Amino acid sequence: MNWDIIFGVSLESLINGTMIAYALAAIGLNVHFGYTGLLNFGQSAFLGVAAYGLAMMVSTFGLPFWIGIAVGLLGAVVLALLLGIPTLRLRADYLAIVTIAAAEIVRLLFRSVSLSEWTGGSDGLQQFSDDFYAMNPYSGSLEFWSISFDERELWVMTVGWALVAIALTIVFLAMRSPWGRVIKAIREDEDAVRSLGKNVVSYKMQSLILGGVLGSLGGFIIALKNAAVQPDTYGTEFTFYMYTIVILGGAARVFGPVVGSMIFWFLLTFVNALLPTLISQGYIPTWLMDANQAGAVGYILVGLGLVLLLIFRPQGIFGDKKEVMLDGR
Repeated sequence: MNWDIIFGVSLESLINGTMIAYALAAIGLNVHFGYTGLLNFGQSAFLGVAAYGLAMMVSTFGLPFWIGIAVGLLGAVVLALLLGIPTLRLRADYLAIVTIAAAEIVRLLFRSVSLSEWTGGSDGLQQFSDDFYAMNPYSGSLEFWSISFDERELWVMTVGWALVAIALTIVFLAMRSPWGRVIKAIREDEDAVRSLGKNVVSYKMQSLILGGVLGSLGGFIIALKNAAVQPDTYGTEFTFYMYTIVILGGAARVFGPVVGSMIFWFLLTFVNALLPTLISQGYIPTWLMDANQAGAVGYILVGLGLVLLLIFRPQGIFGDKKEVMLDGR
């Protein structure tokens, strides 16, 4: 077997744009779920709103690239307000119901035929990333062993890792401030915080906005990496991957989402590269599995491993078990 190719593509997944996008999205979700105890099942909506805010401003309305970035971030703030105002006074499960429904509503709006003049419908939008790649300082590809990145990928990775560093710094400083201590106290016992005179709803709203904005950075990276936006990219399964990443790395750990994203994508890429090779060389009989089924089986195997992780170490690799014991009142 060609182990160089298998390990090459797997190692690429440790640092490439897809991993970075999921890490940014998971950093935002970690603020919601890990630190505040908010059951947000619609994180993908924040990414979709940001990505479409950028794409529509540039591709549909012909506005500058930076205006698109500003509109995407503003859209994430507005979405957090729309989700939080009617639900944050209620129990945690109401927020979960509203957010998972909101994510589907956002996705279906982007797919809507009646809005396709602006959103591109199910085909999505393109031709909005030219200004971004015009700033690319790289003029050639990078190759090492079986790992290879072209100049466009290098530029996306450079910007993406810079955003990851900024996001981690914000979370690190925020959670060690008095504001962060209140946020973590809300996760542990909301009533006790309220008894001390703190406006719990206001703090939850601030956390929802912060996590939504940080997560929306992942939407920009995905859009710019693909040079296109398509509504089905931001389905509910996206959010469930993010929860897997947060729990895998360790909830309420600053570096947990990044480590979790790296492990998740390395394992998934490795299995998806290994299985077709085993089938083609006869190590796995075709009556048991063919090449078309390898992708689904890869998800099954990775999912099984994550289920076992949750059974035997629910706090994740670097987490503390108390960080995933939420106050659901």
